[in-house]
Amino acid sequence: MFLQLNLNSKQLGKKTQVNILLPNKNKNPDRPYKVLWLLHGLGGDNNSWMRNTGIERYVTKLQLAVIMPNVDRSWYANTSYGMNYFNYITNELPQLCYSTLKCLSEKREDNIIVGLSMGGYGALKAALTYPDRYGFCASLSGALDVTRKKKSCNLDEWRSLFGFNIESPLELEGGENDLFALANQCKKEDKTFPEIYMWCGLQDALLQENHEFEQLLAELDVPHIYKESKGGHSWTCWDIQIQDVLKWIFKDPTCI
Repeated sequence: MFLQLNLNSKQLGKKTQVNILLPNKNKNPDRPYKVLWLLHGLGGDNNSWMRNTGIERYVTKLQLAVIMPNVDRSWYANTSYGMNYFNYITNELPQLCYSTLKCLSEKREDNIIVGLSMGGYGALKAALTYPDRYGFCASLSGALDVTRKKKSCNLDEWRSLFGFNIESPLELEGGENDLFALANQCKKEDKTFPEIYMWCGLQDALLQENHEFEQLLAELDVPHIYKESKGGHSWTCWDIQIQDVLKWIFKDPTCI
């Protein structure tokens, strides 16, 4: 079952859309559905996953709800210009969905957050900020380093997102938008990490920062799966990889 909801978000101060896939039949009415929060990348929207992958087919046999929001070019941030996309994704949207769709499970072990590129960053940011809410997190070709080390950056855009007064993206290091700092903080506070899955293509320009984040997880002794294979920053790769993510979530190579 496909639903497209038009929401009036207080956190964003505007109307926004979210796409939802629900199983056609609940095989166990006494058990709410697992929830997959599926995040798009830069330049995408709530339609991206459905338009570019076979996600509708892949979840046909699964007791899984898939929720695909639109966050524009926000980098899943509470932006300088007052639109709180991170609060929307992690608080307002879940509360709206849980209250509207009673078939969704609110349990940590039943909530999964997955994204590609900018969405891979957003998924890890949500899971490391609120590790008590997500049992699983996956990043595909994640754009994981907002400090933009050794990379070009549109400073005006970064200021509009992360702080009007920043003089360099390097100033974000150690803050609430820095995944490396968030992982270190979780470890320091002895929080239970979600199960983490990462993939990046060998021809992807983001490969090095994925290596660096995986190395940090290893140094922190955080259980995780890291994979890389031939491929670039493309929907052809992500269509294949989302299938592997679903098999990982359900611990079943035959689930789709």
